Amino acid sequence: MFSEADLTALVITLKLAIITTLILLLLGTPLALWMARTRWRFKFLLEAVVALPLVLPPTVLGFYMLVALGPHGPVGGVMASLGGPPLAFTFTGLVIGSVIYSLPFVVQPLQNAFAAIGRRPLEVAATLRASPIDRFFTVTLPLARPGFFTAAVLGFAHTIGEFGVVLMIGGNIPGETQVVSIAIYDHVESLEYIHAHWLSGGLLLMSFLMLIAVYAFNRRFTVI
Repeated sequence: MFSEADLTALVITLKLAIITTLILLLLGTPLALWMARTRWRFKFLLEAVVALPLVLPPTVLGFYMLVALGPHGPVGGVMASLGGPPLAFTFTGLVIGSVIYSLPFVVQPLQNAFAAIGRRPLEVAATLRASPIDRFFTVTLPLARPGFFTAAVLGFAHTIGEFGVVLMIGGNIPGETQVVSIAIYDHVESLEYIHAHWLSGGLLLMSFLMLIAVYAFNRRFTVI
């Protein structure tokens, strides 16, 4: 079944997915809300930047992330000059890369959910003297529940399945940056197909169940 190294890779993967999803929900919610409500004429440029990881090869994104986070890069160099810890080939680097790579999978469902609400419910709440914060928590947030659920599941599932980006940024350090997708590759490369089957089958089942949960929740919310 699962070896000790496989279980460690699974723990690292789940930890990475949970942290990445929480960060994306915190950062993606105000961004998606602004993109859904703004009338800025150049909004399409920002939407293109957010959606770029959908079409950009993961190794390309991973390479430029590695350059940026490296000790001589614009981000890693600043951290090094300030005496901060290195970012490349660390778990922190994996989180940064995963946040950027999974950004559209969280922002786009949230943006669609906020846009579907429209302005009318918020205008009605405003006539009742509800502040912008009250309107968000009492009107926008409840009505956008399907979008939040979809965004969280897709962001989590996409992070679990990453390979190219995490390999470029984090390498393949057992117990530190080796995630399940890289462990599967190692097993296949070593002709250890039984271990690869167990890990691949587990990810397949997990992904399928998460998609079922998304469709079932959205169907239930639509019916209600």
